[in-house]
Amino acid sequence: MSTLSFVIRPESPLDEDAIERLHDRAFGPGRYARTAFRLREGGGAATPEFCFSALVGTLLVGSIRLSPVMAGAAPALILGPLTVDPSFENVGIGSALMRRALESATSGGETLVLLVGDEPYYRRFGFARVPDGQLALPGPVNPARFLAAELAPGALAGAKGMVRPRR
Repeated sequence: MSTLSFVIRPESPLDEDAIERLHDRAFGPGRYARTAFRLREGGGAATPEFCFSALVGTLLVGSIRLSPVMAGAAPALILGPLTVDPSFENVGIGSALMRRALESATSGGETLVLLVGDEPYYRRFGFARVPDGQLALPGPVNPARFLAAELAPGALAGAKGMVRPRR
């Protein structure tokens, strides 16, 4: 069995249509109700230097975006979405996208990343549950799926209150 060869590179404006089609396949129309989408819609557009695409040859098969938010009075990023084409799942593309985005955020001086997702998957990247009642997201979120990763020690301790777009 051979290893799949793929490339992770910064997202390009030319990727937008392919990423939208990828999101349609992976999430369907329900994605517009997701928390990260609602935060971006409210003015927190994804930060280009923290957005990456995965390609197999010329085919875009994965995408990750981080958007700036305020977690109470503390600056943070919200991850979303992390998307991998269903035909290319379980070959390391999602993990490679996560590592690249988190490395970029750290080198860019960011200290905290939030997301809504499955803790067993995201734990390996340093994510853990946000303590109950410490932060709130716009829209319904299962508290067991509200996760944070500190890119700098103590970053989560200073984040209290509502998460909203960073302007």
